[in-house]
Amino acid sequence: MLHHGEHAVQRRAGLTADGWGSAVVGATIPPVAADFLRLQRLAVVAAADDAGAAWAGLITGPPGFVTAPDERTLIADRLPGAGDPLADLFDTEQGIGMLMIEPASRKRMRVNGRARRDGDRLVVRTTQVYSNCPKYIQTRTYVDESPSTRRAAAVAGELTADQQRWIATADTFFIGTYVTGHGADASHRGGNPGFVTVTGGRRLTWPDYVGNSMFMTLGNLELEPRCGLLFADWENGKTLHLTGRARVDWDPDRAAAVPGAQRLVDFDIERAVQVTGGIPQRWSFGKYSRFNPAPAVEKET
Repeated sequence: MLHHGEHAVQRRAGLTADGWGSAVVGATIPPVAADFLRLQRLAVVAAADDAGAAWAGLITGPPGFVTAPDERTLIADRLPGAGDPLADLFDTEQGIGMLMIEPASRKRMRVNGRARRDGDRLVVRTTQVYSNCPKYIQTRTYVDESPSTRRAAAVAGELTADQQRWIATADTFFIGTYVTGHGADASHRGGNPGFVTVTGGRRLTWPDYVGNSMFMTLGNLELEPRCGLLFADWENGKTLHLTGRARVDWDPDRAAAVPGAQRLVDFDIERAVQVTGGIPQRWSFGKYSRFNPAPAVEKET
């Protein structure tokens, strides 16, 4: 099915080839993808709540906690935990976007479909399954599980000073988007620290770098500006979940001031949820991606 948002963004970006985007993505999980799933320790999950607010969260576990019993089914033997905005959402079937990412190898795989809770498991019927290139992924190595960390959530309407510093030094975040009739999607964004800027406590801006030109995230935002962001504290286990609205700014002069930016995305925060113990794992930093654009060099005055 043609995604009119993707089509509009592709045309505006100068891509003239037809038949490129989510419409060409298959629904089945090939054997090599099933093997990859069984090795993963974490999965990003994106969905919209009953009020239409989009969120991105995390589920984690030892290798084997995500499996594919057949070519159209994915099962995770974990659910979003207490405090995660997606907790309890899948008691009824919902559209879901999932991103399985292996930081050490920079491999990632996206699975979109319909999900429901089955006891303590999440069962997903797939509609889109595909791999992404390793661009802009920083390497991280799994250190250990920390299941004893007590989970606690704090909710606010804007960012604290500590959260602003967290975001301003982040090299990675995840974004969840959706469009009614097309489902939900979870995607990765990465760059050198400082690639996300914070204005006050309510607005974030980040560059959109060169990608695969499918524009699945921007295509969704073209039709539905509500989206969710997820920032992870890989060393200390905290997660920061933001929901709000995003707008793509196509002003070439503004983009030219940011190294590597094809365009900029502005995001206005409507609600922020910080979860202590949101990642019951620890990951150590390795290397930045060689594709990350270098930071802007300040001119001497």
